[in-house]
Amino acid sequence: MRIRDWQDVLEDVTERSVDPEDWRAVAGDRAGGVGEDMYLAHPRAGVFFLKTYAKNPFEVRGVGTKVARSLDDEIGSFLPDGESDGRFAVQSPPEDEDHAKTVSKRLETVLETHSDAPTRPQDLFDDVMDALESPAFGPMAYDQYDRPDELEDLSDRFEEADELLSAELDDLIETDEVDRGFM
Repeated sequence: MRIRDWQDVLEDVTERSVDPEDWRAVAGDRAGGVGEDMYLAHPRAGVFFLKTYAKNPFEVRGVGTKVARSLDDEIGSFLPDGESDGRFAVQSPPEDEDHAKTVSKRLETVLETHSDAPTRPQDLFDDVMDALESPAFGPMAYDQYDRPDELEDLSDRFEEADELLSAELDDLIETDEVDRGFM
């Protein structure tokens, strides 16, 4: 297992050539420490595990790794399905000004279309993510004040990775001389 900066792991997620809408995530407070835990998973891309904390209002620090090459039924049972209320997305910035204009025109069209027709919030979200060319998005189970049960189950399943990433994140927090995360 290779532990890396959390942004490098997210870059791996964005560079995967997989259906962007098939990603799923679960996240919440980190057990026994400052920060948050997050699992991102895709049937063909695998399972990624991130531990982060807010050093200050402008900087998030963290570590991550890939914990599984594929998403099997057991691991998939801990992740939300398409009917989940929560949503997440990983974004990449536009390549240049022309690309930004093209994306904004598509987004405007999507919003106009949805304002004229009754649609579900999930449908609007999916269409907006398509218009923005999001490389990864989907349902998410998230608790900003606690840990969802699914997060506990995944941490138990990937106990070794959880311990290693916790140690690395604790080292970051100590190096940054921060006793607690910014809230």
